[in-house]
Amino acid sequence: MKYDIAIIGGGPAGYTAAERAAAGGLKTVIFEKKAIGGVCLNEGCIPTKTLLYSAKLLDHAKSAAKYGISVPDGISFNLEKIIDRKDKVVKKLTGGVKMTVQSYGAELIEKEAVIAGESDGLIQILAGGGIYEVTYLLVCTGSDTVVPPIKGLSEVDYWTSKEALEMTVLPKSLAIIGGGVIGMEFASFFNSMGVKVSVIEMMPEILGAMDKETSAMLRTEYQKRGVDFQLNSKVTEVSPSGVTIEKAGKSVLIEAEKILVSAGRKANLSQVGLDKLNVELARNGVKVDEHMLTSHPHVYACGDITGHSMLAHTAIRESEVA
Repeated sequence: MKYDIAIIGGGPAGYTAAERAAAGGLKTVIFEKKAIGGVCLNEGCIPTKTLLYSAKLLDHAKSAAKYGISVPDGISFNLEKIIDRKDKVVKKLTGGVKMTVQSYGAELIEKEAVIAGESDGLIQILAGGGIYEVTYLLVCTGSDTVVPPIKGLSEVDYWTSKEALEMTVLPKSLAIIGGGVIGMEFASFFNSMGVKVSVIEMMPEILGAMDKETSAMLRTEYQKRGVDFQLNSKVTEVSPSGVTIEKAGKSVLIEAEKILVSAGRKANLSQVGLDKLNVELARNGVKVDEHMLTSHPHVYACGDITGHSMLAHTAIRESEVA
């Protein structure tokens, strides 16, 4: 089976590129081993915002009385229905993306794809027992959650963002390791749901490289809501009792029923087979030029795998450039 272009990864970069390539007349095949839509639609932007909207309505209901609005039967929430709505929103959007990609004429293969090498000027890809030969390749395999080598972590049933989105029972208390964007989204949601939340961040302020004044304002608002922050804190160990941190030379236990690891993301470079084409890597991902071209003249890379900016709109623009 021969194609003009193959795209590995069906996230925002991959599915946008598939639409553009097919619309431009290229015989296009796109591979996705999990669910089309990538982290953004399945495990990130969309499901978290769906949960946060439910939390927002709950927070508004709690403060409705001062605006002259009463809730006759009292204020409560149904976690099962909140999660069910989140799943329906995700299913609707991923289904729409899948239909759009196919409507442009791109062939979608829902199997894991691995680069096998190169022969007679064509790149060979293995997927589902079949061999696909392509002239050009676009790699959009995204990123994975960073799981730091913390003592005791492998011995506890911790969450990453994926497991947190799949939860069916709320913990009484939650310790979030990492005060970046993802960590703060979950801190907001679980706090609104009545969970005691502690955020542990090794830097002096939350939200990484974002504007410090804005970050501090957001942290202050969260503190007013009851979220506990441990800044300038190094996690030294985790256990069923919680998270042990080192702060100002002292060891402190942050008690928590559940631990959420939110220490960032890393480019997914393993298992796709980039080494078979001798594609050059940079420190944080695949090295690309201003056209998203790698060191191989027929291989491009877009999205989180480049390590530049791990955001959905960045991935979409990079795929348009490629």
